[in-house]
Amino acid sequence: MNAAPRSTPVPTAKTRRFVLRKILQSGHASTQQELVEMLAERGIKATQSTVSRDLKLLGARRRIDERGAFVYVLESDRRASFPADMVVTVQHNECMVVVRTKVGRAQPVALDLDALKLPDLLGTVAGDDTVLAIPKSVRRTAELARRIRELAGLA
Repeated sequence: MNAAPRSTPVPTAKTRRFVLRKILQSGHASTQQELVEMLAERGIKATQSTVSRDLKLLGARRRIDERGAFVYVLESDRRASFPADMVVTVQHNECMVVVRTKVGRAQPVALDLDALKLPDLLGTVAGDDTVLAIPKSVRRTAELARRIRELAGLA
């Protein structure tokens, strides 16, 4: 009797970004295609456009290294340090986004969301474990929720 082939689980966006961050810390990738290939070597399939979005989200920039070659590096901006591990869920209705956090973590999450200056975010109100993210337009509520989920690694 043949056993069914074991399928490997598809890595989450959070896992992909974690691995990408490790690759970037090595300082050897000069193109997005190289990053796609390095991720593939580690068992993570990604497209160039996905890597491009992840680089932006992680705060990576292309710089000239000490040898004069272009490489992607992580910069210490707010985007790279978003407290994704504090976010539990992100939900929305037609006009607001509710971000549930671990107890006592809503204020740091709200501060970081405000610091990111997301184009669809008007502002935040934080409680103890809940952040109310108010969109600039109710037509963009779903997009704002999607963006926050992406930042939190829940997409």
